[in-house]
Amino acid sequence: MVEDENIKTTVSPFAIREGEIKKFDGKDAYVSISQIIHKINLGHINDIHFAILDLVNEFEFMTSRQIYFMLLERGVEIKSQDKLNVKLEQMIKSKILTRYFFTSEEGKGIYRVYCLEKMGKYLLNSKETECKWQPTDNTKPVAMIKKRLAGNQVIIAYMRKAKNFDTYRVKPQITAKMADKTIKTHAEVKITKTTKTTSKSISLLFEVVRRELGWEHNFVDRMRLFKDFYDNFVPFDCGFNIMPQLILVCEDEKHMVETLKQIIANNLMPEKVKIYFTTDLKQNDTTLGKSFIEFVKDEENGKFKANNIEIKLLG
Repeated sequence: MVEDENIKTTVSPFAIREGEIKKFDGKDAYVSISQIIHKINLGHINDIHFAILDLVNEFEFMTSRQIYFMLLERGVEIKSQDKLNVKLEQMIKSKILTRYFFTSEEGKGIYRVYCLEKMGKYLLNSKETECKWQPTDNTKPVAMIKKRLAGNQVIIAYMRKAKNFDTYRVKPQITAKMADKTIKTHAEVKITKTTKTTSKSISLLFEVVRRELGWEHNFVDRMRLFKDFYDNFVPFDCGFNIMPQLILVCEDEKHMVETLKQIIANNLMPEKVKIYFTTDLKQNDTTLGKSFIEFVKDEENGKFKANNIEIKLLG
């Protein structure tokens, strides 16, 4: 397994490619629940398969690399990525999971995406595990899936690299009070530093932005709701003890500037919080303390300058 810092690429694997489509890479054969039960009784489907199932249920869409790292973080003994891939293939054949890949004129993507299949939901229900999956979830477009994958990558990076990592939430909800709307963001990471006498915490709220067709319009609509949430925030809103730090996860550095322009042009900068920016590839850095960018306006010439922001709590 190649470590993040050794990955040599200048383009995020979760960036949008022109003309990209999603293709099915699962199994069409019929599988009955009695066949699944027989495999469980024989031990061919075991606790590791159920741990994988729990992860995919929680994160909705995952790559095998993401599943592998999350299993390690949860203390599940999985010897290698190859061993994991064997188990994933078993789950595909049993219709517990299914799989897709992305393709465009540039060729096939370098990874496969795993999500639930109907037998997976049956098994989760048998464990009394909440599962809201329905077949139409797997029809989500490329951009929505890539946003989820980029959000996963943020969570995994902080779990592995942030010294004071505390907890995470997948798809945390915020409520825009004036608009009376609730939206799901892509990730929350809570950082907590505790000493003998004090405890200091900060919640990082990540919103992933992709360059899908018409992205500017979609982004402006969501940012209006974010501004509403922040401008009217009071402690304990949406489960946040204090106001969370908003971080926009962009495809690349040029995309950060494009995103900023939309915020400025539409007067969407919240009054009570600064907006920080980052990119997918910055999550591959060995440490994350300096992975944020803040754009500061020069009062003399009116131009914005990008400054690196250091959050010491990240260790």
